[in-house]
Amino acid sequence: MRLIVGLGNPGPRYRGTRHNAGFLVVDAYAERHGARFRAGRLGEEARDGGRRLLKPTTFMNRSGAAVQALATKHGIAPHDILVVHDDLDLPLGRLRLKRGGGAGGQKGVQDVVDRVGPDVVRLKVGIGRPPDPRWTTEHWVLSRFRDDEASLLRDVVDAGADAVERVVRDGVDAAANAVNGVDLRPAPPADPPNAGPEGER
Repeated sequence: MRLIVGLGNPGPRYRGTRHNAGFLVVDAYAERHGARFRAGRLGEEARDGGRRLLKPTTFMNRSGAAVQALATKHGIAPHDILVVHDDLDLPLGRLRLKRGGGAGGQKGVQDVVDRVGPDVVRLKVGIGRPPDPRWTTEHWVLSRFRDDEASLLRDVVDAGADAVERVVRDGVDAAANAVNGVDLRPAPPADPPNAGPEGER
């Protein structure tokens, strides 16, 4: 991978929101590797050896403009771009790595695909669906993670950074085999064992 992109919305208003899951993972990866982001024309940019890191500041729905500009400037092909983004169809605690495919309604990904092409590699970070049917999708993705999700979110961000490192080190297919079956959600409490005859009530 020559370009690792985290999707999100810029500014303090959106910090810590579900739509910024991609930013969180790429920030964690950058911190591990001592890569420092600096303001660029359309996003915050950093270097990790021969790789470039990007957090578009064009707002989510125009993420592709920043990706296209940087990829064109440095001659980076779509298959050498890893895009990390939130995904409603996966619960918080699940990640999925895949090559290409449809955007699944994620407008930032759709803009990247429209401008760069469908061959980008994607790391989906599950954020789940709204728990209340009265919530619109927009309100849900722009809501902040709850306090009771903090521990799981830390695990997800760490696992996401691990997944990026696996892609860089081992390639997409090997990384997908390691990542796609993992479920970080706490196991549900076990049912109590059946009481014996003396313990029945």
